Amino acid sequence: MTHLSRRSLIRTSVAIGGGLALGFHLPEASAASIPAGSQATTAASGTEINAWIVIDRDNTVTLRIPHTEMGQGGATSVALLIAEELNVDWAGIKTEFADANRHLRNNREYKVMSTHGSQLVRLQHPHLMGAGASARERLKQAAAAAWGVPRSAVEAKLGTLTAGDKSATYGEFAEAAARIRLDEEPAIQTDPAKWWLLGKGVQRLDIPQKVDGSAQYAIDTRVPGMVYAAVKACPVPGGTLVSFDPDAIRDRPGILRVIALRAAAVKRDRSKMPEGLRVLEMGSDMQDAVAVVAESWYQAKTALDRLPIRWDLGEGASTDTASCYAHGHRLMDQQGLVSGKADPLAADLIERSSRRVTSSFQRPFEAHARMEPINATVHVQPDRVDVWSPTQDQSSAVLLVADQLGRDPKTVFAHTMFLGGGFGGNGAGGTAVTRQAAELSRDMGKPVKVLWSREEDIAQGKQRPLLVARLSAAIGEEGLPTALFTRAAWFSIDGANQVGPVTADYGISTMPYRIPHRHHERHNAKTHVPSATHRAPGANQTGFVTEVFADEMALAGGWDPLEWRLKMTEGMADWQLVLRTLKEKSGFRTDLPKGEGMGVAVVECYGTIAAACATVNVSRRGRLTVDKVLMVMDAGRVINPHAGAEQCEGSVCWELSHAWLGGLDLEAGRFTNTNLDTYNLVRMHQNPLVETIFASSGGAKWGGLGEPAGPPTPPAVANAIYFATGRRLRSTPFRDHDLSWA
Repeated sequence: MTHLSRRSLIRTSVAIGGGLALGFHLPEASAASIPAGSQATTAASGTEINAWIVIDRDNTVTLRIPHTEMGQGGATSVALLIAEELNVDWAGIKTEFADANRHLRNNREYKVMSTHGSQLVRLQHPHLMGAGASARERLKQAAAAAWGVPRSAVEAKLGTLTAGDKSATYGEFAEAAARIRLDEEPAIQTDPAKWWLLGKGVQRLDIPQKVDGSAQYAIDTRVPGMVYAAVKACPVPGGTLVSFDPDAIRDRPGILRVIALRAAAVKRDRSKMPEGLRVLEMGSDMQDAVAVVAESWYQAKTALDRLPIRWDLGEGASTDTASCYAHGHRLMDQQGLVSGKADPLAADLIERSSRRVTSSFQRPFEAHARMEPINATVHVQPDRVDVWSPTQDQSSAVLLVADQLGRDPKTVFAHTMFLGGGFGGNGAGGTAVTRQAAELSRDMGKPVKVLWSREEDIAQGKQRPLLVARLSAAIGEEGLPTALFTRAAWFSIDGANQVGPVTADYGISTMPYRIPHRHHERHNAKTHVPSATHRAPGANQTGFVTEVFADEMALAGGWDPLEWRLKMTEGMADWQLVLRTLKEKSGFRTDLPKGEGMGVAVVECYGTIAAACATVNVSRRGRLTVDKVLMVMDAGRVINPHAGAEQCEGSVCWELSHAWLGGLDLEAGRFTNTNLDTYNLVRMHQNPLVETIFASSGGAKWGGLGEPAGPPTPPAVANAIYFATGRRLRSTPFRDHDLSWA
């Protein structure tokens, strides 16, 4: 019987009906079968000028992409940055994913392979553009030597070298250029006015494959001899496996083995690891679980559902959302760790003030809920291990598998595929699944694909931590705050100070508003729930807290909320630019008819200031419609406005989904809404119109664009709901609130 997948059907239909070709060519991600003797994911032929650039004699230029492509346009951004300096015809380039094994083997040759924290363009542009500039100058030097002219006399443009009447392609001098070492590496061009390619707006390279169905994700991996595993961990994280009865399913068709997986801590000393990798690997440890291995995943999953399993649920079984909130609110009455400079006058001034505002906020645990369910495939062999894992750092996939198996990382090879969403936590492959696949492949002696059901995905994924906060302010004679005292509690699995780069003070202690006396404290509360970064970590939740409270402070002092923000950021040119642009473009007003409202919010995240104006409509019975979100962004430099606007739209949808409809329900230590019918995301008909405006302040700013539009969206919507209904929302999800009005 021929197996016809959904993707195969799409590809066949397009071929029959005539395809639509968009953008440029991105070769398929590493094939799901390993060619004989292959030691890398890269396959370009030709001369390697440096680790990023290969040029063939026929002038084919292949650019190697060390970062993952998860729908954010990362592959396109890398190629644009290199091509700008190399100066090659954009329509003619090819790309391929770089080899993570080579990266580690050669002392992190690609500098950074992780794709997180809106850092790809923001932090990696110097060495990516530098790779293109270096290759260009080496090509010019090779031509200059051959033609007997100074390098400065040679022009490199669109893949062609010229000097007077002499001309040659890059390909003709590639071999000579590869042997050249420059005395000094060239400077890169950071002035947008002098860019020839960057800043123009191009279609993402991955679009054609995603249109015709040929795009290959980790979940699509097929390896000869591969078997499938369905896994079930203790429903209460941290619980232990007591027993199971494999005889109950032994006679079911296709069943090969039933294997117990036991919790084990990471063996390597994380304190000696680079911080970025340390963050990405948090929460990858295996929990106690049972795996059913079968000839197909359907056989494994249906058998696992019938397998009798006994768990010791552990101490976490006494925890629920309400008890976490209660503990968090108790902490609001206790002294915490001071963030930044202590100001003992803040609390006293608030206590003695005749006009003060105090509000408490809370947000629940929230799931990643990626489009691509959590999965990984590993093939353990005597001399090598191959891994397909949707991590946001393919070098971490190598290290995870090597650590689990006790192997030398030099023998482990990661094959980069597209990711069906990342959203933090090192992607789906950064969970326990990659270790599970490695362990099961070693036990089975053949390649094993582990695929978590959607219920397992949401229940066992690394969640966005629960947050409780209380903010108090004194309002002075001019209606402006004179003192601010804040506390927040952030619930992480080990009560640690950080979950990646975030803490319970991120976004609160760093809010820009000029308040004379400010004091902030945090509590790092311990929970049994595994936690990790989520898109725009820290700012995503605390942005909601600070910007709803900003509206409350403004209204308590008799100010228009947008004018208040302008007043409170006087002297801060970039904030003023963003807010004044928002005022001009949004037409913000607070006197719309009952049931209609506009709300504003502004948050800085990863070097980018993002201001939102949301327009909502709330029916008398409380049905919410978010009509539009206008987003004004100052990221400094924008290398691809088209992709930047797409990222803003995605960020708005992402944060609105969690704040409006999401939120995990924790009962008796376990999450109960673990599929997309109960953990709701914004549907197409609910998604607002998103308009993005880039207001760049210039200077040396390189801000991120993959995440910053998310944090101001929920507070802007909540503030708009207040003006539409008079109801102040200080907790999420919004679906839990009665928004009806008379």
